[in-house]
Amino acid sequence: MPEGLGIDHEAPLNGVISGYAEQVLVCTGQDDWASKIEDESGGDNLAADLKELLGRGGVYSDPFHNVSILNSSFPSSTPPPRAEEVQSTSAYLLPSFKYVPFLPRVSFDSVQALAKGYLLPEKLHSAHEGLSPIHRDRLTRKDAYQNLLLGVQDVRDVLVLICGHGGRDARCGIFGPLLRAEFEDKLGDAGFEVARGAVPVHLGDEAAQEIEGDVEGNKIARVGLISHVGGHKFAGNVIVYIPPGHEGPGGEEHALAGCGIWYGRVEPKHVEGLVNETVVRGRVVEDRFRGGIDSKRRMLRI
Repeated sequence: MPEGLGIDHEAPLNGVISGYAEQVLVCTGQDDWASKIEDESGGDNLAADLKELLGRGGVYSDPFHNVSILNSSFPSSTPPPRAEEVQSTSAYLLPSFKYVPFLPRVSFDSVQALAKGYLLPEKLHSAHEGLSPIHRDRLTRKDAYQNLLLGVQDVRDVLVLICGHGGRDARCGIFGPLLRAEFEDKLGDAGFEVARGAVPVHLGDEAAQEIEGDVEGNKIARVGLISHVGGHKFAGNVIVYIPPGHEGPGGEEHALAGCGIWYGRVEPKHVEGLVNETVVRGRVVEDRFRGGIDSKRRMLRI
């Protein structure tokens, strides 16, 4: 590690994550970003738009419903032929396990639809009871907005996310690419097809309204770099999301299906064990565990 940027091997890891209701992974196709991701492309980017709506001071800001907005190295899906001329960005929503393939950049309407249709809470925290009906209504999800977004699909791929935000901290910039290569290798050894291209989207085909993945024994994993998640001193930082319906090695329901498991102080030598124990068998590796989230947005601790 660079001088003065060592890894903290002493502080406790368990519980060292910030609570969140949803993570939004913006698919940028890049491996690194500016220190503040909202500054990319002179501020003209999806992360900046979402932070404007949901961040501190935003019209949908809610201290009891934290939406974490991250950039990822995953590429965006290709828009349908009739919309190829329009720049579009894709995004993953976790732990909702939804993939939103087309968010056109020509207007703010799709960002509003994403926030109102998927990211706001269905029910407000009790602390909001004193708000006016109009204010409460503004902060509450409206499912009708989901119809404004084209091709939204369920995620059935295992997702391994690694902080590789070198523009923010050199430790993550060093660990990220190394761990990505190691996870891709060890997932392949464990029988997963490691997908690297953009997610294919089949519009108008109801039978294909799920991302190709853990169906008919075909298990797919995707490994991506993400921007800052906190805890640079615990690099490498890794989040493993196991999709709902994923099966364990004996065909039983995977013990961690629908969950996101956070690990810290991950080195390449730990990857094979994390794949075999967490991804394959559904077990948490305690000495690397930072925390997690389940399908009901409950934060997980040991």
